[in-house]
Amino acid sequence: MAESSSSLPQGCVLSPASASDIWQIRRLVLSAKLDPTQLRWSQFWIIRCEGHLVACGQLRSFTGAQELGSLVVAPAWRGRGLGTFLVKHLVAEATEPLYLECLGPRLKKFYLRLGFVPVSWSELPRPLKLKFGFSALAARVGLPVTIIKVSSVDTPSKS
Repeated sequence: MAESSSSLPQGCVLSPASASDIWQIRRLVLSAKLDPTQLRWSQFWIIRCEGHLVACGQLRSFTGAQELGSLVVAPAWRGRGLGTFLVKHLVAEATEPLYLECLGPRLKKFYLRLGFVPVSWSELPRPLKLKFGFSALAARVGLPVTIIKVSSVDTPSKS
């Protein structure tokens, strides 16, 4: 039976991160050349395959919004649906409108395919205007940075 994008490959497990995972998370984030600051293990979900931490992503909370950040799949595990699975899970876990910033057309296409839409600077909640300030400046000078959000207006709240 072929794996669908809504399930993990055999031998892979999704779980909330624990404090002991932080160094493996940092290693993954640094290997992807992402910002290693603001990594709080308690905000991460991880995927382990064959006992190894191979993917991670976090939900950061701000007043009236959340950010999907630090999404990384180890190179040897890419192309198996892990990133798609993790994004869908993080979207489902979000309790506020969910935003992210992405660099380059390949990542933008990936997130657009998963239901995200570009947003203008004026549409951002104030806390994210501060957080994404550098990205907005970079976009103005021609770098391929896009700020996007989940297209559904209402992100379901958790009871």
